Amino acid sequence: MKDLQELVRPNILALKPYSSARDEYKGIEASVFLDANENPYNNPNNRYPDPLQNELKALIAPIKGVREEQIFLGNGSDEGIDLVYRIFCRPGTDNVVAIDPTYGMYQVCADINDVEYRKVKLDEHFQFRAADLLAVADEQTKLMFLCSPNNPTGNDLSHEEILTLLRQFQGIVIVDEAYADFSEAPSFLSRLDEFPNLIVLQTFSKAWGCAAIRLGMAFASPEIIGLMNKIKYPYNVNRLTQQEAIHMLYKHPQVLQWIKSLQEERTRMMEEFRKLPCCQTIFPTDANFFLTRVTDANAIYNYLVHQGIIVRNRTHVSLCHDCLRITIGTRPENNALLEALREYKA
Repeated sequence: MKDLQELVRPNILALKPYSSARDEYKGIEASVFLDANENPYNNPNNRYPDPLQNELKALIAPIKGVREEQIFLGNGSDEGIDLVYRIFCRPGTDNVVAIDPTYGMYQVCADINDVEYRKVKLDEHFQFRAADLLAVADEQTKLMFLCSPNNPTGNDLSHEEILTLLRQFQGIVIVDEAYADFSEAPSFLSRLDEFPNLIVLQTFSKAWGCAAIRLGMAFASPEIIGLMNKIKYPYNVNRLTQQEAIHMLYKHPQVLQWIKSLQEERTRMMEEFRKLPCCQTIFPTDANFFLTRVTDANAIYNYLVHQGIIVRNRTHVSLCHDCLRITIGTRPENNALLEALREYKA
């Protein structure tokens, strides 16, 4: 990769970050805080949260097999996505490359930041070739986005092709592993020290069952994490979110059981879907959902809505004509969907 100094926007390198009261205080444990213009009443919510979430990172690090200085925590993974644009991409000048179809926020953040977004279509197996992404890149390409397992297709992307991209691309490669807990493929977290141009995104929203608390994780070199901390809003993760995440990390064995249960339900649901007259194809998946091509996605989606069952209609997404995305729920929820589809008549 290019030297990090060449990739980062000059104004970000020169930026003097905001310094909060909690950033400035370091030393022995204090009992009187008169530094941050806080209300002294309504403890503990009257106090600003730890701006760097140190207690939370100390618990995440051993579970993920990384060092604390390799962790950034944000308001959902979307904050991490937006920050990498703001760190590396000059508006109106630089561009990024991504597979298509994939998670829509990569393009939304590109559009917000006035960055050209170049799409490379996946093949009929929803796979990519590194050579195809490299072929559309140029000197102004700063980022490449890969989602594995991919959304909305559900499948793991080729490990070897991702490695090729990491070795040959001169910019930053973002591997979004939001659904990796449901996959048997190894995480790219173990390759962080090998590839300084790698950023791995994960989340508390899926396997950890904490979508409501909005907590995303980014893992990268300490230098990149330092840049993310430099430009983030001072208190980007609130105290309530930090406390709930800490509570959940102590429930890690239970989370592993949830994952196992969802994987088993995924297998059962796909087997049952194959028996449905409206089901034409089920695509392989490594996530907590699967993509299925049906006889008429719009009609079936509307039918299910009237039954009080909501799935995701992906028929207007590239390569996904007449496809529905089915999230794995509880067994009663899944059975309700199956029963409704057994009764569906075109």
